[in-house]
Amino acid sequence: MRRSDVTQVIENERESYSHPWSERIFHDCLRVGYRAWVAEDRAGRVVGHALASIAVGEAHVLNLCVGRAARRRGAASQLLEALMEQVIREGAHVLFLEVRPSNKPARRLYAHYGFERIATRPGYYPAGDGREDALVLARDLAP
Repeated sequence: MRRSDVTQVIENERESYSHPWSERIFHDCLRVGYRAWVAEDRAGRVVGHALASIAVGEAHVLNLCVGRAARRRGAASQLLEALMEQVIREGAHVLFLEVRPSNKPARRLYAHYGFERIATRPGYYPAGDGREDALVLARDLAP
């Protein structure tokens, strides 16, 4: 992901989430050096994005989003695979993430890639009617 991608990234966020990340959050993530990827369609338009942090042998998926028009076409898998390959190269042995219990497509994706539930964070996500818990998932990255 480059700074020039953020406008399109924000469009995908807004159409995908009730409480999307702001443009400033993405710029801050790039500024501090979080790993960031985009998926593009054949016309070069950003259709998805992913961000991760890495520290002390652990990595954390901060955001993974695919715009509506590109869903169920492999972009989420491509982003997750690129993310996992990079964090492994950088020495991560485990990968964590949070996901809404209500996000069944994301939960299926993560289950397919071997993520397992390790905890619940009560009231983690903002929701239209208050807060929604987060399921904390982890995947061992050791060979």
